[in-house]
Amino acid sequence: MTNEDYIRKTFELASKAHGSTWPNPMVGAVIVKDGRIISEGFHQKKGGDHAELDAIKKAKESIQGATVYVNLEPCCHTNKSTPPCSQRLIQEGVKKVVFCNIDPNENVNGKGIELLRSHGIEVIHGILNEEGERLNEVFFLSERLKRPFIHFKAATSLDGKIALPSGESKWITGEEARFDVQKLRALHQGILVGGETVRKDNPKLTVRIPHFEGIQPWRIVLTKSGKLPKDHHLFQDEFKHRTLIYTQSNIDFIFPEDQVVKITHLKDAMNDLYQKRIINILLECGAGLASAFMKENLIDRISLYQNPSFIGAGKDLFTELNFSKLENRPFITNIETQWIGNDHYITGRIKCSQDSFKK
Repeated sequence: MTNEDYIRKTFELASKAHGSTWPNPMVGAVIVKDGRIISEGFHQKKGGDHAELDAIKKAKESIQGATVYVNLEPCCHTNKSTPPCSQRLIQEGVKKVVFCNIDPNENVNGKGIELLRSHGIEVIHGILNEEGERLNEVFFLSERLKRPFIHFKAATSLDGKIALPSGESKWITGEEARFDVQKLRALHQGILVGGETVRKDNPKLTVRIPHFEGIQPWRIVLTKSGKLPKDHHLFQDEFKHRTLIYTQSNIDFIFPEDQVVKITHLKDAMNDLYQKRIINILLECGAGLASAFMKENLIDRISLYQNPSFIGAGKDLFTELNFSKLENRPFITNIETQWIGNDHYITGRIKCSQDSFKK
């Protein structure tokens, strides 16, 4: 097997914990000695063993002189609840470390490489770098931009409508696509909607998968007016302690103070969520709030469930974007697509030009 083969194996291992490690990245590790894989491991959840330590503990023989493959630079700082991996690899006497991506966290960011090399360990990095970036796109963007990764999801007709003129939207897509949305929710720390969605739909914003054992996402509400129905699910149900309200005005009912944050701008909410380490958010909102996020260049990934039907006059996916030049319109890149039942699913990263949203 080649270095690339082993790194791909670390991706497979890391992906087993998709949705369980936030705000930590997904990491897998493979230990190879004398051409044999002697152990494998992965980071299973926040606060648990890092991938390298998990693999070390599972090894049935000494890893002295072995090569360790991992998809992210081994950590080297002590300000976490888990011990630093670089020091442990040095202690175990490994010969070589091969990894994919440098960790952008300011406490690591190349320091793991320096520490390992200073103890005579050969280090190779950058193997399948782009694939590794895609695997941990949330972690990398959040670390670099110091804000949450925003994933906008919507169900549309083929002509880009999300509802009839009356607002009726249940259901544009079929049952299989709607179930897939539940799986998508399970991969995110938070689900964000606007006050209008709360008033109109009274959503629960929970993961409704049979026998779901994960942590229910934060339910995040953005409102200008502060006018929210106090008897709706988000403020009364069993998960009300996982509801956050970001408002420009006072709300007119009693809700825990630590769950209500006054803001003046959309970016204030993003800053507070980042400070709370809620870094992976699914945006499920109407056209007005979606457009506000788009104009602030705050949408990082978009996923559309497209039903092969036409609505004609109806509510658009976005409003008020108004580009002066066609070349300034945003594009979806790195596209992935599939059919889910009778609906077409398309997802990709949003790319905007520097002139897209000039004010």
